[in-house]
Order: sequence, then C-alpha cells, then structure tokens
Amino acid sequence: MNRDDIRDTLLKVLGRIAPEADLTALKPDVNIREQLDVDSMDFLNFLIAVDKELKVDIPERDYGRLTTLDTCVEYLVDRMGRK
Repeated sequence: MNRDDIRDTLLKVLGRIAPEADLTALKPDVNIREQLDVDSMDFLNFLIAVDKELKVDIPERDYGRLTTLDTCVEYLVDRMGRK
C-alpha cells in the first residue's frame, strides 16, 4: 500500500467519523481535530477504525503523534513498512 492509498483510506474513515465535513478542504499539515471540530472520542474512534481498516496496530502511546493528515500518513507508512 502506498502513501496515496493510505491517505485515501484515512479520508474514507474520516468521512465516516465526520460525515458533514468537507474533506476536500482538509489541509494536510493542520490538526485534524481542530479542522473537523471532532472531540477526543471521535478521534479515538477514527484511530480504532484506521487500525481495523489497515490492519496496523497503533499503540495508545503513539496517539499524540497522529495529529495531522501528513503525520498520520508518515506514521502509517513507517508502521506498515516494519511488518
């Protein structure tokens, strides 16, 4: 799976978490929670859904690293590369 596939998967999952959001306007280098105005529980549900969708374990200690679309993609590329 390449970066674009991962990004597309993240956007698909975000669309389920925040269906009213305009994901085409999502800035890749700005905090996702702030842009989409989602609370911590919704963001946790996003991370859990990404874990299930991509079959990549995301330890709770790493949640703080996953703040923007770019940081999520980079983190997942790295995690998936270590499988």
